[in-house]
Amino acid sequence: MSAVRVAPRTALVLILASLAAVAAFAWPLFAPVRPEGTARTGEAPLIFLVMLPVLVALVLAELTSGGIDSKALAMLGVLAAVNAALRPLGAGTAGIETVFFLLVLAGRVFGPGFGFLLGSISLFASALLTAGVGPWLPFQMLAASWIGLGAGLLPRRLRGRAEIAALAGYGMLAAYGYGLLMNLWFWPFSTGADTQLSYLPGAPVWENLHRFAVFTAVTSTFGWDTGRALTTAVAITVVGPAVLVALRRAARRAAFDAPVTFDADGVGGVDAVRGPDADGPRPARGGTGSPRSTGR
Repeated sequence: MSAVRVAPRTALVLILASLAAVAAFAWPLFAPVRPEGTARTGEAPLIFLVMLPVLVALVLAELTSGGIDSKALAMLGVLAAVNAALRPLGAGTAGIETVFFLLVLAGRVFGPGFGFLLGSISLFASALLTAGVGPWLPFQMLAASWIGLGAGLLPRRLRGRAEIAALAGYGMLAAYGYGLLMNLWFWPFSTGADTQLSYLPGAPVWENLHRFAVFTAVTSTFGWDTGRALTTAVAITVVGPAVLVALRRAARRAAFDAPVTFDADGVGGVDAVRGPDADGPRPARGGTGSPRSTGR
């Protein structure tokens, strides 16, 4: 069940946004830049201003086309608020990160479009909550969006222990990937020009990639990234089954996929309101959709 249906137009928007994000992260590998600490402070706000209208346009386009309704928006707001509240519990302590496990689980249940939006909105809300707004924020939002998107694209047939194992493994890989991307955005401007880990303007791509790999391994892989990966995997393993059940029950009751239909009297049908998977008996209905006559 997908809370945000990804139509071909939406898929095209997501692909283009992702390509632009890849360029934003990796362009120093292909275009020489000066390794100055402040060189990217002017670029990041520009990406931020470009990216947010894309996300808003995505939501508005899906609203007008019926791809997302008020129930999905409410669910998005609630989960983003929960994620924003969870993040300060672990950020800043040995790489412990409490925000990604819920992002992975929600993307799994509600689909890739929902996961993409939840990733960006969660990081934006947590930045406002913790005064963490800075040139790094747009890159964090983009990377988190990819995590939610990828969780929604995992094979749907997995269930039970196999599903939890797959989600935990994906969470670990996503945590390392997030750290890799966040290192890439500032690495050319943080190490100076006279070390073996420094970015070399104009050097071959493979040489700079080797230097970047060493820089990542030395500075974050065995510290922050591993802490984030273990936190995410353990959280998914321990609380994942219960959270998945709760999210799927909420998805069934919300009935995101149930079309709204009206009977001959212009009154919405019970199935349209309750959804096809709602629990409990349904009231009897007459031929025109109105209550059966009792003879009074």
